[in-house]
Amino acid sequence: MGQNTVEPSITAAFGFLTAVDSPSHGLFGGYLLVDVAGRPLEFHCTAPLKVSRAQQILYGATLHSHLHGQQIGATLLAEGTLQPQVVLTDLESMLHVRPHTKLPVALVVRRDTPPNASSFFVGTACVSPPSDHPEHASQLRAQVEMLVASVDLCEPFERIRAAIEEAQRH
Repeated sequence: MGQNTVEPSITAAFGFLTAVDSPSHGLFGGYLLVDVAGRPLEFHCTAPLKVSRAQQILYGATLHSHLHGQQIGATLLAEGTLQPQVVLTDLESMLHVRPHTKLPVALVVRRDTPPNASSFFVGTACVSPPSDHPEHASQLRAQVEMLVASVDLCEPFERIRAAIEEAQRH
């Protein structure tokens, strides 16, 4: 688990949360907090999580939502020392972290059609606010538009994956 903290006086932080499934090592989670210019403020990752056959059988179709939402997502968000304006994830199953945090969590995808009615396009991405709080869509839009002025919303997920892959080599 790694952490880099930069100036605590920074006000606008944005979180990016994802998971990487490595066939040889297991499931890793990564959480990157960036400032409005896209510079890293903090980075956290989990140790690899290996899923047993018994877990696969017992959890069935709920396995990924449990692993991503509770074991990985909730753990990583709790490790963050900065409070982001929003946490963005590129994995729908990671949205299951919502019951485990007070932070707003939204889905970011590159696609042509919005996943739901409250979704909106910003830059090259489509953002889906929490479906249980559609009234937060305009506030979320304002926050991500501030970020998208300097950051492609899908790019930080690539950084997280590259950092996890690099850590696996060492």
